[in-house]
Amino acid sequence: MRNHDHEIIGVLQLINAIDATTGGVKQFSNDDQQLLESLASQAAIAISNRRLIQQLEELFESLISLINTAIDDKSPYTGGHCARVPALTMMLAEAANHSKRGALKDFNLTDKDRYELKIAGLLHDCGKITTPVHVVDKSTKLQTICDRIHLIDTRFEVLKRDAEIEMLKGKRSPVEYATNLRQLDSDRDFLRHCNIGSEMMQDADIARVQAIANYQWCNTQGEQVDFLSAEEVENLTIRAGTLTAAEREIINHHIVVTIKMLESLPWPNHLKRVPEYAGGHHERMDGKGYPRGLTREQMSVQARLMGIADIFEALTAKDRPYKEGKTLTESLTILGKFKENGHIDPDLFDVFIREKVYLAYARQFLKPEQIDDVDESRIPGYTP
Repeated sequence: MRNHDHEIIGVLQLINAIDATTGGVKQFSNDDQQLLESLASQAAIAISNRRLIQQLEELFESLISLINTAIDDKSPYTGGHCARVPALTMMLAEAANHSKRGALKDFNLTDKDRYELKIAGLLHDCGKITTPVHVVDKSTKLQTICDRIHLIDTRFEVLKRDAEIEMLKGKRSPVEYATNLRQLDSDRDFLRHCNIGSEMMQDADIARVQAIANYQWCNTQGEQVDFLSAEEVENLTIRAGTLTAAEREIINHHIVVTIKMLESLPWPNHLKRVPEYAGGHHERMDGKGYPRGLTREQMSVQARLMGIADIFEALTAKDRPYKEGKTLTESLTILGKFKENGHIDPDLFDVFIREKVYLAYARQFLKPEQIDDVDESRIPGYTP
C-alpha cells in the first residue's frame, strides 16, 4: 500500500487462494491480483486520509496551545488560566453527564461533544492576546509602569518638612506640629491601604480620599497644587479591585475579540458550536452579563458550565496580582451567592457541590492550605 508520495505505508497480504471446485490451494489469478491491487490502493488512500486528519487535528491543537502560551506568558500573574479553566470545565461536564437528577437528568455527552467542549475551553480567552499587559498586570490601584504610591509617600514627606519649618519659624506650636505629623502619617497609611484594592471601599473611605486630595503641597515647579490629581483620586476610590471603569471595559473587551476571532473561522460541523460555548462564559443567567446579555434560556448547558469553571478558577487562582487564592469554603460561599443573585446556573452549581467537582479540582491544582474542610450545608444557595 503506497500513499500519494509513493511511500510504502502498509502491506496487504493474502495467503492461499482456494479453488472453489476442488477446495484445494491454487495460485491467485491475474483478475485476483488486479482486484487486490485496487483494494490495496483504496486502503492506502483511507489510511493516508485518516493520518492527514489526525495530523491536522494535532496541528490545530498545537496552534491553540501556541496562542494560550502567548497569552499566559504576557503576564506572570495569569499563567495557567487557559489550561485550568478547560480542565475544570471538563470535570463539571462529566459530573453533569453522570447526573440523573433534576433538570440535567437528560444531559448527555458523546465523544464528539466532549472534543468540541474541550476545544471551546482551550479557546475561551483567546481574545486576551489583544489585552494590554499593563491592565492585566495592574496589581494596585496606582500601578502603571510602577506603583505610584511611592510618589504620594514623597508628597507626604514634603508636607511634613513644611510643617517642621513652620514650627521652627514659630508659626505653629510643637503640639500642633506633633498633631499634624500624626494626621499625615495616618493619612499616608490609609492611602497605602486603599491602594491595595483587596477590600471594598465604603462611602466614608471615598470621602476621606477626596478630603486628602484637597491638601495643598508645593510641587517641583514651586506651585501650590492639590495633593492628589483627579486621575489619582479616580484610582484610589475604586470600590473593589484595582481597575477603573475604563480599564474594566478594556478587560471585558477580550470576550468580544474572542467571539470575533472564533466566528471568523470555518469550523467543521463537529466543532461549529465552539464560538457559542467559548463566547458565553461571561454571560449571566438573569441576562445582566456581557457581551450579549443572554439569559439562561438562550444559552447551552456547555456555555453555562464554562461560566462556573471560569469564576471558580478565578476565585481560587493563586497567581493573580491583586489577591491571594481563596480557600474552598471562601470560594464556594461566593459562588453560592452568585447562584442566589442569578449569576450562574443553579442546577450546575448543585452538581458542582454534590459531585464534589470542587474537591477533585482542588486536589489537582490548589495549594494544600487552600483545601479546607467544607461544610456543604452552610454554602449559600446549595440544594443537596
